Amino acid sequence: MKKLGIFTLLVCFLNVAFAQTAYKPSAANLENRAWFEASRFGVFIHWGVYSLLGDGEWVMNDQKLSLSEYGLLPKFFNPQDFDAKAWAKLFKDAGAKYITFTTRHHDGFSMWNSQTSDYNIVKSTPFKRDIVKELVEACRAEGVRVMFYYSLLDWKRNDYTPLGRTGNGIAGRDLEQGDWNRYIEFMKTQLTELLTNYGQIDGIWFDGHWDKKDADWQYEEIYSLIHSLQPQCLIGNNHHMAPIEGEDFQMFERDLPGHNTTGFGTAADAVGSLPKEVCGTIAGSWGFNIKDRQQKSFKEVLSYLVKAAGYGSNLLLNVGPMPNGEIQDYQQERLRQLGDWLKQYGESIYGTEGGFVRPTDDYALTKKGNTIYVHLLNADKASFLIPNFTFKVSSLVSFDGKTKVNFHQLDNDVLVLQLPEGLRDTNDLVLKLSIK
Repeated sequence: MKKLGIFTLLVCFLNVAFAQTAYKPSAANLENRAWFEASRFGVFIHWGVYSLLGDGEWVMNDQKLSLSEYGLLPKFFNPQDFDAKAWAKLFKDAGAKYITFTTRHHDGFSMWNSQTSDYNIVKSTPFKRDIVKELVEACRAEGVRVMFYYSLLDWKRNDYTPLGRTGNGIAGRDLEQGDWNRYIEFMKTQLTELLTNYGQIDGIWFDGHWDKKDADWQYEEIYSLIHSLQPQCLIGNNHHMAPIEGEDFQMFERDLPGHNTTGFGTAADAVGSLPKEVCGTIAGSWGFNIKDRQQKSFKEVLSYLVKAAGYGSNLLLNVGPMPNGEIQDYQQERLRQLGDWLKQYGESIYGTEGGFVRPTDDYALTKKGNTIYVHLLNADKASFLIPNFTFKVSSLVSFDGKTKVNFHQLDNDVLVLQLPEGLRDTNDLVLKLSIK
């Protein structure tokens, strides 16, 4: 503990002295970006003491629970059915190349054995096991890489002051004793723990900037600290803006790149050239919600994956485990269904390019070399018009190559496809198109 504190102070001092004024990603970072872009599919995991109340991850804010009321939850959090190896195998079987785990959400509770705060899974619960450690080791054994979600905002600490747009109804904090710079140091110390004690971590996924958009988050120092500890570690920030200096990928919450159906998403003109990731849910909420009836079908989650790839983006698909440590059956089923589909059609997703033709509800296109994969999502149609298609086509066949598909190209860069009788798929009909 003492060594970690000295190490952290040294790192923070170096960051102040040599902060990255003009970020140049290292060779290891660029290599990791390439891995990330090729991965195309990861699993998001929202899990914490909030799962006990079965009302989503925002329950502390939404129900305006005081610190003393919410502080009772850790005493009951004892997920005896948590099995990191079973989770990791599920994610591997789903075809996921990485996970992003919520190490600390907005309630401020840490899911690892933090030496910076006793408000964590080991020191404050009867479970007394380091969830992060077990999950990292299990995923690593399955060849699934690990990224960490980390909340910038905190509904518990006095130092998170002045308050942002959330958490104002939570009683029990002494904000007069707060110190913003001390809060930044606290975050840097926790991030140092996460990037020092758990081996290679492939990304940090920040969230909460939107709570205080005008705050001095000291990103230059924080990002520099991360890249100094692990140069390959990718940084993303769910701030719904154009990328900030020092970030390595851009994420889009519940929306495809360039869309803003949520009203809080990223504007089309703020979409950058960094690797992209779309995050979405199998359920309606991120964290476990016992009343959640917005359960997505296999076709819905598959379409999400395919459309994201059509934009040249990964899909980070969320599960919200129950308080006992189990992932709900229907969420497991969706992951396994995706895994079965990817075993057959994975070449049309992994390692592909996108963005050359804008996906629609009818189709999405991905590309690898001289092969374009045409994903037809509307099983009710026999013919498709695909505009802005500038490639010259030499052949078009079914995915297995056994059936030829009629096509012709119009002078205005429109590709016309005509499916033969019987060639249909209610979920996603994948065709192989060869270009000259």
